Amino acid sequence: MGYRFLGDSGLKVSEIVYGNWLTHGSQVENEVATECVHAALDAGITTFDTADVYAAGRAEEVLGTALAGQRRESLEVFTKVYFPVGEGGPNDTGLSRKHILEGIDGSLRRLGMDYVDLYQAHRYDHETPLEETIEAFAHVVRSGKALYIGVSEWSAEQLSAGQELARQAGFRIVSNQPQYSMLWRVIEDRVVPVSRALGISQVVWSPMAQGVLTGKYRPDAPPPAGSRATDDKGGRDMIAHFMEPHVLSAVQRLQPVADDLGVTMSQLAVAWVLANDNVTSALVGASRPGQIAENVKAAELKLTDEVLAAVDRALELDGTQVIERDPAKTKSPSHRLV
Repeated sequence: MGYRFLGDSGLKVSEIVYGNWLTHGSQVENEVATECVHAALDAGITTFDTADVYAAGRAEEVLGTALAGQRRESLEVFTKVYFPVGEGGPNDTGLSRKHILEGIDGSLRRLGMDYVDLYQAHRYDHETPLEETIEAFAHVVRSGKALYIGVSEWSAEQLSAGQELARQAGFRIVSNQPQYSMLWRVIEDRVVPVSRALGISQVVWSPMAQGVLTGKYRPDAPPPAGSRATDDKGGRDMIAHFMEPHVLSAVQRLQPVADDLGVTMSQLAVAWVLANDNVTSALVGASRPGQIAENVKAAELKLTDEVLAAVDRALELDGTQVIERDPAKTKSPSHRLV
């Protein structure tokens, strides 16, 4: 396992981050979730990502229980705030001072920890003054409840404005958590160059495009039973835009590239995002412990320029547009979700 600095900070995190978005507290039984976390630790993963909204708080509880007894100083624990939690009151969502300060206390209680290493704005809040949000995060840092602050799915302009206010408030935004994969490259044109200039790095989610880049979905066959594409709890909706036959056909053309390297399609997908020098880590989840070891091997794989070019040729061979690059698709909800 390799470790990289998070933005321009002095914090090192593992290149593979274990995330529990669609597993802990919902799809995977607690005992198996704990086994997955311990397998991650055994593989050298020290960084774990969750959020207050995942499984209505249960994901934080399961992660905290699974990490109980570990040396806290040897871990980096991330969580997030923005989406609705609680009973659905008018202040149970967003990035107001009230929601952030109550949110961090709730997350720490569920995690069973005194602090988190990274506290992230899960989305940008268009309805709260940015100054209020940044000052609330500054309070969280000054109180010792979070050591660093990050964001998720912020545009280049939002990152620039937020970083300027953060510096005035006495801290820095060190990371952004966007969706990024071979098929979804919307951050490359604007977010990545601006992030480099601001000292912000990317901790990317869905490096395997919700499982499409594993190659298990074929254009001429129904989705495998039990896969995300058959999950009516939300997974099916998330993956739908990747399930077009022309996209699945293009993904199948990546198999020879992986075969030439002697790796799996999953490993190729994760190694591809780690080849971007502004990417600190790739977020991966697991529904069984055995998946961890396979994903970790991707951190050992260094892709050459020739391999990166071969990936692009495979995906664009027939001239069909399967790679999404539009920077306008890096965006947060225009209003709070209630």
